[in-house]
Amino acid sequence: MRCEIVAVRVDGKPLPYTNVSKDERVVALHQSGRAGWEEAVLDVSVRLPEDELSAGRWQDVTCLTVLTEKATNARVTAPLRLGPDGTRTGSVTLSRPSHLRRATLSVVVVATVEGEPGRLIGTCEEHWYIDLAETTPVRQRDIEIVQVDFADGTRDWLRQYQDSSWVVETSGDMPTVYLNTTAVEGLVTLLSASGGSPAERIVREMTASQVAQDAWTAMFHSAVSDLDVDEDGTPIMPNGWRESVLRAMLPDVLPGRQLTDALYDINERRTQGFGWSELQTGIQFAAGQRAQIGKKLTFAVRTADRAERSSD
Repeated sequence: MRCEIVAVRVDGKPLPYTNVSKDERVVALHQSGRAGWEEAVLDVSVRLPEDELSAGRWQDVTCLTVLTEKATNARVTAPLRLGPDGTRTGSVTLSRPSHLRRATLSVVVVATVEGEPGRLIGTCEEHWYIDLAETTPVRQRDIEIVQVDFADGTRDWLRQYQDSSWVVETSGDMPTVYLNTTAVEGLVTLLSASGGSPAERIVREMTASQVAQDAWTAMFHSAVSDLDVDEDGTPIMPNGWRESVLRAMLPDVLPGRQLTDALYDINERRTQGFGWSELQTGIQFAAGQRAQIGKKLTFAVRTADRAERSSD
């Protein structure tokens, strides 16, 4: 199922359409036309597979829209009601004092399963993000890259890693790759350049791929390290970049598994200890896929081979 935000009102006034992106699935509330706004009302619409719901072994099916922000522990739910056209609609209110920067809006379906009420039986495919600090509705996916001298720079915590060419930091709102400007002379310049000799291109491509693989691996571990769970212990998909990382990597880490099942399995292995070490191979593979290690290695081998043939 796929949820849609069909309208937004800020203190009763319609939000300009330029502040809502259906492609990016983002609502930008900063400078929404009211400097001191208090609340935003989001009208939500979703169409569920009603035939599948009616045939399932559950009762008391309820569809809810859920608005959360991990930074403030804010959580608001609102029911969606079934209309005559088969669409479920409703509204949820975002109170500005309860949120800091970026809230996540999703839709969940709960039901009574084998006598247990409130069991999760479905979620929307993609969340919406409600950004209180941005004027443009853009889903933030990029990784920040910072060039810094680990030994003598302003970030004291990096000095212990002064022999490393780069490190990945994932505790903030955006993952950051710190490139050490002094560990390997000329490396940062090479990575920032374009063109060059075949040897330079090989080094650049392979180094960039290794940085990317390290970043994806670190981001995955960070994303699964502190998952929230619902009342029955089912892990909840995180928001922001952590959600994007898990959705991209889980199909390769645990192929053939539904996303919710894979997330449950990952959380159980990590928290209970069994099977976690065996999972590292899958994580390494998934990170390599994202970093295109195989493609870049093929390019490097072919480039080196051409260079050798031309020199003969």
